[in-house]
Amino acid sequence: MPDLALFLGGDVMTGRGVDAILPAPGPSELREPAVRDARGYVDLAEAAAGPVPRPAPAHWPWGEALDLLDALRPDVRVVNLETAVTGQGEHAPAKAVHYRMHPGNLPCLTAARLDVCALANNHSLDFGPVGLADTLDALAGAGIATAGAGRDAGSAWEPARVPLAGGRRLLVWSVAAPSSGVPPAWAAAADAPGVAYLPEVSAASADALAGRIAAVAGPGDRVLVSVHWGSNWGYEVPPGHVDFAHRLVDAGVDVVHGHSSHHPRPVEVHRDRLILYGCGDLVDDYEGIGGQESYRPELRLLWLPVLDAATGALRRLRAAPVRMRRMRLERAAPGEARWLADLLGGFGPPFAAAGVDPDGLLTLRPR
Repeated sequence: MPDLALFLGGDVMTGRGVDAILPAPGPSELREPAVRDARGYVDLAEAAAGPVPRPAPAHWPWGEALDLLDALRPDVRVVNLETAVTGQGEHAPAKAVHYRMHPGNLPCLTAARLDVCALANNHSLDFGPVGLADTLDALAGAGIATAGAGRDAGSAWEPARVPLAGGRRLLVWSVAAPSSGVPPAWAAAADAPGVAYLPEVSAASADALAGRIAAVAGPGDRVLVSVHWGSNWGYEVPPGHVDFAHRLVDAGVDVVHGHSSHHPRPVEVHRDRLILYGCGDLVDDYEGIGGQESYRPELRLLWLPVLDAATGALRRLRAAPVRMRRMRLERAAPGEARWLADLLGGFGPPFAAAGVDPDGLLTLRPR
């Protein structure tokens, strides 16, 4: 049985400033106190690192990450998409930050050959049910599967299904917790669109999700749960998150794909299964924004686990270090890769150790 190689990305935010540089930008109006036009974020990036093409080609934000992925050849590519794909809808009230990418800029997502976009997060309904419906239609039309949001609760809680060799499947569930800023009113209902919402991260919610998974997954399926949880900044992993992830693994989940933090958080291997507590951002328009420099938020990781396709056990975990410059991902410099390895390896047991390989990629190993 061949291995199953994955690419897992953290938050992909192709709205706001990213949308503004792409060939088909949507409305640039923002409702933020400090920045009222999306092009203001492009100005900040240019002040930090130099000119950005306007318009930039659709593949621009991914930059050198595309060549990396082509060389590494993952079987399945999964990211958390924190952007509504719509040119219409009203700004969600009582929210300070809204992301939307015009459907004409979908080639930015298809350029990365994504298989699944997790949508249970705090930006999928930034432009209301109309924006969510447009997002679902646009991604489906582009051949990108979705999980975690839908026109009703039944569809929001359905997994994405990715065919694998030998008649197997990778099943991807996407869920969101209130700690990541998801409004409770966004929870999908029997007769209302929304996201797969966890009222709390707890043993009970883990067990309920495990029950949903058991009702769908067959003995040959691999299972990934994508979880949007926790604060934007900080390295602490709450004990409740650890318990939630462990209970999922104990119930048969192969990978827990956590995100929401703007930087990487610790990595754990529990019972030979991978738990990413926070992947960090991947694509966004945060370049040039000050205030959190100690976290080195310009540094990003492409997470590259390899699983035993028959059992789901983690065979190897590597991560490709990249950095954002001029709103484009570039290969990280050796010192930047070392900084990331020292960060991840410095959390201590039970979290994974990390080192830099001769090819510049990180390898993480369980302790």
